Amino acid sequence: MVVTPTLGRKGAVDDSGRPPEARLTEAVGLAEAIDLDVAESHLVTLSEVRPATFLGKGKVAEFADLVRASGIELVVVDAALTPVQQRNLEKELGAKVLDRTGLILEIFGRRARTKEGVLQVEHAHLTWQKSRLVRSWTHLERQRGGFGFLGGPGETQIEADRRVIGERILKIERELEQVKRTRGLHRAGRKRVPYPVVALVGYTNAGKSTLFNRLTRAEVTAADMLFATLDPTLRQIRLPHGAHAILSDTVGFISELPTQLIAAFRATLEEVLEADVILHVRDVSHEDAEAQGSDVRSVLRDLGIDPETDGRLIEVWNKVDRLDPEIRQTLAATAARRAEAARPVVMSALTGEGEEALLEAVENRLSATRETVVVILEATDGAGENWLRRHGDVMDRMVEPEGSVRFTVRVEPERIEGLRRRFARVEATEPEDRRRRA
Repeated sequence: MVVTPTLGRKGAVDDSGRPPEARLTEAVGLAEAIDLDVAESHLVTLSEVRPATFLGKGKVAEFADLVRASGIELVVVDAALTPVQQRNLEKELGAKVLDRTGLILEIFGRRARTKEGVLQVEHAHLTWQKSRLVRSWTHLERQRGGFGFLGGPGETQIEADRRVIGERILKIERELEQVKRTRGLHRAGRKRVPYPVVALVGYTNAGKSTLFNRLTRAEVTAADMLFATLDPTLRQIRLPHGAHAILSDTVGFISELPTQLIAAFRATLEEVLEADVILHVRDVSHEDAEAQGSDVRSVLRDLGIDPETDGRLIEVWNKVDRLDPEIRQTLAATAARRAEAARPVVMSALTGEGEEALLEAVENRLSATRETVVVILEATDGAGENWLRRHGDVMDRMVEPEGSVRFTVRVEPERIEGLRRRFARVEATEPEDRRRRA
């Protein structure tokens, strides 16, 4: 059974602008993501939160009768419960109780595949579990003998369990620190190549993995469910003028994402912090598109990325194939009216509509600080042409009347000096962003 409590009057939206019905639908989706059979789902309007059981006495009694009558074994409360509230609800309902944080942690535990992902989830789960050690079971009331001749009360089982969990957390943190160093070395290696990094972020089930597969021609797991993929994946993509970039698919965000998960996945999310371009993928067909976008922007701020001022961010309005033609036209017109720097890309990762526009937008954002130069080569200098294509974007290739070949190339500023050493005839032009402003 899934229960979504809301504060205030019936039908009111929450602080994020999300209606209670949408929250309940999402909570049911979270439960189904770990193959739970949801027999009942209920919205509960609360005038206030009860410190002992979160829900009011009447609702607790009503749900207890429903649990007994239907043989329900697990009750999911779509809220953050304190350890005492969880314990009391389990006693009153006669069933296992899981709050929103515990449910999301359970999903992550099911989805983790790599050693890194398993470590991150275990760290988050243990951190959460450590706070749940309350006197719920009789074995936690036992004591172990103290040291010395007279001994003393010794160590309670709760304290022993908490100490064991603390030791395991410290061990995992040391391993995650090694993961962080390894990721740092990988990023340093990519910078030496160098390929720019494009990171996908977005609400869970916004279509990030489908878009990842579309752009990279990979076969990453993509399904219409919450948190279908968890472990980060990196693949190479090709941009319109031949340059390459690394596309990184990251873990999906969700409202009220547990702080333990944000902390545990910080090593993974550093891929977003270090990215040259960040694609915020949004499901514009979803009834809660605006609230979901707000949740993602909130998590980005927690990571130190300001969505309003960070020039790396591009919004991708995905899943337009699910919209009526009139709504799609309105959406495209709305996007077109925005300033170029903040203009979203309207597309469908499933059908491929808008793919070229997205790649062009990524290339333009990457080239904002690049310089455009003209390099003139002999027609027989195939190695030189290959070098230009590997280290820059060849924007134009024109054969001159005398037989030489004129290349217009866009390169990183730090490569200009090497370009001049490599080729005898290099003519500089204005930086790309200055030419666009002109």
